[in-house]
Amino acid sequence: MKMRWGAGLLAAALLFAAAPQADAEEAISEDIYQWVQSTARQNYYFNKQHIYFGKDEKGNINLDILTVPVLKTYDSIQIQDVVSKRRWKGQSTAGYGDLAGCAEYLLFHVKEQTVDIVKHEDLDSDWGTLDTTAVKRTVKIADLSEKDVDAKFYHAILKYAEHHGPEIAARTEKEKGAKLTKEAQKQLEKGLQTDMDGKDAKKNKNEQKKRK
Repeated sequence: MKMRWGAGLLAAALLFAAAPQADAEEAISEDIYQWVQSTARQNYYFNKQHIYFGKDEKGNINLDILTVPVLKTYDSIQIQDVVSKRRWKGQSTAGYGDLAGCAEYLLFHVKEQTVDIVKHEDLDSDWGTLDTTAVKRTVKIADLSEKDVDAKFYHAILKYAEHHGPEIAARTEKEKGAKLTKEAQKQLEKGLQTDMDGKDAKKNKNEQKKRK
């Protein structure tokens, strides 16, 4: 049976309760989702109500780790492309005539400026799960072009975390049972610098190339 985000939505804290892609802009709740950008083939959102910091082995909040569920809705060309690739790989396309988008689960390592794409789920127009793939692919943000759509997406998420650090920490305490240490509290008061290291690294890298 195809899994749906119905009853599980409450347990999963309304991860992907939206409407079909054609009405996505009007139907996706701005209270839950933050729109970042739209390309010719996809719309990019992240779930701002379910961003969490990590939890270390002592049960303390780890500000270096950020977990974020994201949502992408597709246009007809992107849908055809996904279906064609599945056929080419010999994968089932059952239900894919109703493909509307995908959900992905991201894990950021802030200091390293990397993103682990942990899981990918194809979603139909009722936001039922058509297929789930454990991905575990790591992306180095500094290696991406500034014009790269994924780079813009990742930086937007990190910038949001930078501006909403105390809110995310409070949610992590409440929902994950993690403790906020005095050191972490001081860091939050100073303000998270989530994406500056990546930008500086890229700038230095480009300067080194120019010198060669």
